[in-house]
Amino acid sequence: MADALGILFDPMRAAGGKVAIVEPDGTEVSHADLLQWIEEATGRLAAAQVARGASVQLCGDFSAAAVAWLLALWRHGAVVTPVAPSSAERQEDFAAVADAGWRVDAASERLIPLGGASRHPLIEGLNSEDAPGLVIFTSGTTGAPKGAVHDVRRLLSKFATPGKDLVTLAFLLFDHIAGIDTLLYALANGSTLVCLPDRSVPTVIDRIARHGVEVLPTAPSFLNLLLLNGGPDLRLPSLRVVTYGAEMMPQALLERVADAFPAARLVQKYGTSELGALRSRSEEGRSRWIRLDGAGASWRVREGLLEIRTETAMLGYLNAPSPFTEDGWYRTGDLVEVDGDRLRFLGRSGDMINVGGQKVFPAEVEGAILGLPGVAEAAVYGMPHALLGTAVCARVRMEDARHSAAEIRTLVRKGLSGRLEPYKIPQKIEVTTETLTTDRFKQKRD
Repeated sequence: MADALGILFDPMRAAGGKVAIVEPDGTEVSHADLLQWIEEATGRLAAAQVARGASVQLCGDFSAAAVAWLLALWRHGAVVTPVAPSSAERQEDFAAVADAGWRVDAASERLIPLGGASRHPLIEGLNSEDAPGLVIFTSGTTGAPKGAVHDVRRLLSKFATPGKDLVTLAFLLFDHIAGIDTLLYALANGSTLVCLPDRSVPTVIDRIARHGVEVLPTAPSFLNLLLLNGGPDLRLPSLRVVTYGAEMMPQALLERVADAFPAARLVQKYGTSELGALRSRSEEGRSRWIRLDGAGASWRVREGLLEIRTETAMLGYLNAPSPFTEDGWYRTGDLVEVDGDRLRFLGRSGDMINVGGQKVFPAEVEGAILGLPGVAEAAVYGMPHALLGTAVCARVRMEDARHSAAEIRTLVRKGLSGRLEPYKIPQKIEVTTETLTTDRFKQKRD
């Protein structure tokens, strides 16, 4: 275990007085200071008699305290379930599934005994090897969230080869696999991670400008909000890389992002709670074609659905059957098209709308609607239909309220005519003034 965590601790020691964490309030914490915080947290765990290998829930958002507790817990061999503020309402449910023995509140730095003593075979397997663990709960919109158990040694293995030292924004969530990946990359390269007091557009713009942020890891939904609300003179000259993932990127939005940040490299990322964040290469900034690579990762497509096998995959779920095939492939549920060694994502199989036997991908229709003048957001979904089986429906939010709902419906239908096949054009269009993005920056389709 010590050798695995050395991938993080060794670069941090070498970085010394360099800034590791910019706190949400702007305070700077060096790598040396962060290492001292980890020592203090380790002492607290010993004083509270937290057993090695305990299942521990860590509540909070990105901050020096949260990072220090995470690393101290892993050094203690703990299996950690991070819970971000946006998941607070499920905190008790997550603790029950993981049978957590302790809860750490990162903001108050309180250690709270919960009484659990998990005997789940996956956690016992990690304990038997004195290995640190991570539990990430899936954020899907249907069914109960599933607890994906990771061996931290696997997740860290891909950082053995040094990357680039870049100032990175901690935009992705503390309990999202891509958020954890962002943190690990920054620490493994002795870099600086800029934390946020909130994830509003003004705050993100301010922190990027104030701290010279070079990497913005985010989601298409937020990039859309950034372009809509960032003002006509949106300029973020420090940005060198913009990565996006977690949901489909509409082509029209990708074009707008490329125009807004011509000096930044746009990189599509791919990962899941079950697989970790895979290394990827985008063909070029305006293309949605992607190559998945990296040591130990391979993919195949069966009946249009992507399956992946990788060394960073989870051990299994705490509360659901294994989603792996007998030969170790994870069935992602993502529909893709293939061109040689390249992939292009079409959408989730569960989101696909069957209109009289014709397949409709919501992301394609959303992208077409977003390409119409004045449209701010769009969400497409299916509803039962007596003749067709399912009908395509859409919610649309406009940039301003100059037009009536009837005028907007006409604008959308006329605008889509000739761009989409008739069966893909929404039969029902609901005009709304509410945002169509969740607090986890995903599309609201239900």
